Amino acid sequence: MIATEEKPIPESELIINGDGSVFHIHLRPEELADNVILVGDPGRVDIVSEYLEDKEFRHESREFVSVSGRYRGTRVTVLSTGIGTDNIDIVMNELDALANIDFASRMVRKEKRCLNILRIGTSGAIQPDIPLGSFVFSHISIGCDGLLNWYAGRDAVSLPDYEEAFMRHVGWDSRLPSPYFTRAGKAMSDLFSDCTVPGMTISASGFYGPQGRVLRMPLAMPDMLEKFESFSFRGQRITNFEMEGSAIAGIAAHLGHNAGTVCAIIAHRYKKSSNPDYKPVVRRLIELSLDKLSSCPAR
Repeated sequence: MIATEEKPIPESELIINGDGSVFHIHLRPEELADNVILVGDPGRVDIVSEYLEDKEFRHESREFVSVSGRYRGTRVTVLSTGIGTDNIDIVMNELDALANIDFASRMVRKEKRCLNILRIGTSGAIQPDIPLGSFVFSHISIGCDGLLNWYAGRDAVSLPDYEEAFMRHVGWDSRLPSPYFTRAGKAMSDLFSDCTVPGMTISASGFYGPQGRVLRMPLAMPDMLEKFESFSFRGQRITNFEMEGSAIAGIAAHLGHNAGTVCAIIAHRYKKSSNPDYKPVVRRLIELSLDKLSSCPAR
């Protein structure tokens, strides 16, 4: 039960702009489609929107750029998030507010709306047999940022046995936030099961140290990458790094949305290689994702 369901949400908790849009992402409730594509790079919104017809608007506020239109008759909203799970906390809460809070009364709606939310991103592989250019769908995401731990009931949407096995295997530093494991929405996972590598994905809280990169500062856990690569639990292994998927999956599970993350592999941490010309790969992933999302039924 959400604590605010029986009374209006104060102005300080849900900030609504003068034009009726929600505070950060500047969308109004009627502008939000049931199918939402999230991308990190604001410039990628325009790439995705090339495939849309009947485009309704283009909003821009800081890193949050949004467009709604139709793909083969299915209404889709494309929204950029910027980098990191802190931004995802904003985006996911504000998307849910648009879907499930009456902005006039500030009351939570009795009938809940379930959104299909798909993040399309780029990623670095950890395992040697995952090739550059492949697509990984994160069936399980591992949050190393601690975001989900700020919310009550995190154990109801996490996998405590995975968490315990992971921390024991890695020798998790107690000064770091406790990691959380959470699953993507089943309906979204099923959509991508026939065309992607099944993933258990680390969502890192940074690009350098939290992903094992060393420039001028040494790591608190120098053997982190080797420990991540060698971790296996219930027949599943860690496949790749990215920076947002755990918060998307965890908050969506809390709020009753169908969400997941699919990434193009553009770097290989194990082989220390990368593909600088990755834009055609990302475009193919966008096309695949739009095809899949347009076949995902509203719930």
